[in-house]
Amino acid sequence: MFKAAALGVLCLSTFATASQQLAERQSANVDSCPGYTAKNVKTGRGTLSADLVLAGTACNAYGPDVQNLKLAVTYEDETRIHVKITDAKNKRYEVPDQIFKRPSGSAVDDKKADIKFNYKSSPFSFTITRAKTGEVLFDSSAGALVFEPQYLRLKTKLPSQANIYGLGEHTDSFRLNPSNTTRTLWNRDAYGVAQGSNLYGSHPVYFEQRTSGTHGVLLMNSDGMDVILRDGSLEYNVIGGIFDFYFLSGPSPVQVAQQYATLVGKPAEVPYWGIPLETMWTDIDYMYKRWTFTNDPEYFPTEKMHQITDYLHKHNQQYIVMIDPAVAYQPNQNYGAFDRGVKDGVFMKFPNGTLFQGVVWPGPTVFPDWFHPKAADYWTGEMKRFFDPKTGIDIDGLWIDMNEAAKWARETHPAGFAAAAGNPPPRPAPPPANGTQIFQKRQNSSANSTSSTENLLNPPYAIHNALDQLSQHTVRTDLIHANGLTEYDTHNLYGFMMSVNSQKGMEARRPGKRTLVITRSTFIGAGTKVGKWLGDNLSTWDHYRWSISGQLGMASIYQIPMVGSDICGFGGNTTETLCARWATLGAFSPFMRNHNGDTSISQEFYRWPTVAEAAKKAIAIRYQLLDYIYTHFHRQSKDGTPLIGPMWFQYPADQNTYPIDLQFFYGDYLLVSPVTQENSTSVDIYLPKDTFYDYFTLAPVQGSGAKVSLTNVNFTDIPLHIRGGGILPMRVESAMTTAALRQKDFQIVVAPNASGTATGYLYIDDGVSLSQTKTTDVTFQYAKGTLKASGKFNYNVGSVKVAKVVFLGIKSQPKGVSVSGSGAKSKGFKWDAATSTVTVNVEIPLKGAFSVTLKS
Repeated sequence: MFKAAALGVLCLSTFATASQQLAERQSANVDSCPGYTAKNVKTGRGTLSADLVLAGTACNAYGPDVQNLKLAVTYEDETRIHVKITDAKNKRYEVPDQIFKRPSGSAVDDKKADIKFNYKSSPFSFTITRAKTGEVLFDSSAGALVFEPQYLRLKTKLPSQANIYGLGEHTDSFRLNPSNTTRTLWNRDAYGVAQGSNLYGSHPVYFEQRTSGTHGVLLMNSDGMDVILRDGSLEYNVIGGIFDFYFLSGPSPVQVAQQYATLVGKPAEVPYWGIPLETMWTDIDYMYKRWTFTNDPEYFPTEKMHQITDYLHKHNQQYIVMIDPAVAYQPNQNYGAFDRGVKDGVFMKFPNGTLFQGVVWPGPTVFPDWFHPKAADYWTGEMKRFFDPKTGIDIDGLWIDMNEAAKWARETHPAGFAAAAGNPPPRPAPPPANGTQIFQKRQNSSANSTSSTENLLNPPYAIHNALDQLSQHTVRTDLIHANGLTEYDTHNLYGFMMSVNSQKGMEARRPGKRTLVITRSTFIGAGTKVGKWLGDNLSTWDHYRWSISGQLGMASIYQIPMVGSDICGFGGNTTETLCARWATLGAFSPFMRNHNGDTSISQEFYRWPTVAEAAKKAIAIRYQLLDYIYTHFHRQSKDGTPLIGPMWFQYPADQNTYPIDLQFFYGDYLLVSPVTQENSTSVDIYLPKDTFYDYFTLAPVQGSGAKVSLTNVNFTDIPLHIRGGGILPMRVESAMTTAALRQKDFQIVVAPNASGTATGYLYIDDGVSLSQTKTTDVTFQYAKGTLKASGKFNYNVGSVKVAKVVFLGIKSQPKGVSVSGSGAKSKGFKWDAATSTVTVNVEIPLKGAFSVTLKS
């Protein structure tokens, strides 16, 4: 969250000289460096080790070359190779085990592996190849290996015009420009989410798609870096740590996603209620002077907050508020969150022991040191105390912000800067009068870190940070954490660690229940704990379009499926047509929320007739599809299969799909193709050579591997198609809440492919518990005119039944219908010749296997 104020202007003079130094800090000729020679190579079952010795005169591009390195290669399973290069004599910083727990177990036989590690001794380089074909997937001979205290460089060859995806967080195209892209990974407060810049999260992983298959490459490193993509090459320039690579074989895109999830952790299960739009969200406005873990006694008194939560919970709705990591520096003010943190010693400090201060919304602030041994208990204690259901605010989920970590001033004069910038900001209106009703009747109306001798503020190599210095608008990078690690090395972990501790806090105050925590800053593995919103976007058509690639990256590459943007935009003023289109698109984001800044016009869906109609229609579809969505969420939490994905995930052999990032699949079978041009009522969409069905008419549409023009697409509509081969479990109608929706019957939509077969799944549980004792997990299969449902039917759905089965693509009228299963009944059918559909009305209890057959 960042208000449209000139908060950064006051700092610019401090950094005036930094931008003048950038060119020389990025200009060393590393191609002339000597590289290394591999010696003392030892091989074992699935392992290889070697000494890497500097091969010539040191180039000292950005510091002294390390003379001796250690190479370790491990075939961790048949689909994954781990390649690690580090200093042979001096301990270097590595991502701590508490952040990323390395896979354990013995190496597998390299002869059985899908990919192979090969090397050249002098100058040392290595390749990763496919075992069956010998195809080279990674080749480090593209440039000299450079390994210095604060600069690492490794360059790999790529095919011309390579299809590279990932290396986020960014708002660039989903397929990165292969000829001129520099992806900088250094988390920052990035109001406006500009293209071509580093944003809130760091994910140094990429997938490469070729017609021969897909593979993935992860560099497990949290230091700042530039990843430079040019035609024919990809180059890493990293300012610390080690080279810690993981190579994933695929060969399909979904398999790479699954392998990545296995490596970094599978996403957390989400509560059923967290998917739809039935939650009230409150920004930091509720706080007293923006102090974390407080509420304003005049504007948001506790008794009024109780009225809000009691009303929402009585109506089966939820309440979520925001908290920030920065704690107001308020000594001797009886501010418990500050006082207890000081007592426990959990805030970040200068080497002399004084508290490090920055300026954020409350004014002068201090920051939790998440590496402190008492930090987790401190944070959990504050959450349990402030969000106590009886004495505090009874929240259902949590929204965490400003956790890159963000700050706005140099630490030398935080109080003066805060006063000049107006932080905390004044209230725009007086508090509500005593007795003001909150809810009224509706009226009818319209550990081992970088050496202390190194420059931790201005390293020799300057990454292409959007700000001039690493510490600009964030915590000083020369601070030392409680465990001895530097902020320089761990900066990109700050938001992830807040996420972990906030999720623990929610589990502690709601034992046994799934958590819903939405964060802004992320790192590798964040999806195991939290969801993600795409930050402070703007109310423009560009940002509407960028939101699609943003959520594709998070869900399908980085394994954070609970993702979405601020619908209609956060900053600036939206328009009726933009908000209407965004409402329809947002209904097909895994995370759906309409939120904007307090300096923008109000943009609730009901404020424009067109937007209200668009939202009602799209949300009704979302609710009807909620069990289809929930089933795919569950599947991603189990095996990493993405909930949403780009078209090439389903059609990896179709090169036309590789650059498409304005259409996507929701689950395996629902193709979403929004109108993306301003004030347009038409859109050109791509349909691969396959069978599709119009979602609204259910009529078949044959794709030919070409673009199709859709016209007269009303501002209240969004084009949707069902991919042939899918079976969609849906509710027969929508509802106002998930509690009401779970009482609705099911309809099953069968969409055969060209071979006349289809498959689908349905997962049901109680929607809230961490541990499920009884679940329903059904597999649907269709072939030769018969739909079969089999699996587990252990969850008690009460009186809910399958009330309808709709068969698509049936070109002739069946002679009859038969239904089998315990308690199953047929109540007649209807064939629609115009749309080639057969609708069978049934009564089938969801308590056991069943089948429905069309008689020919």
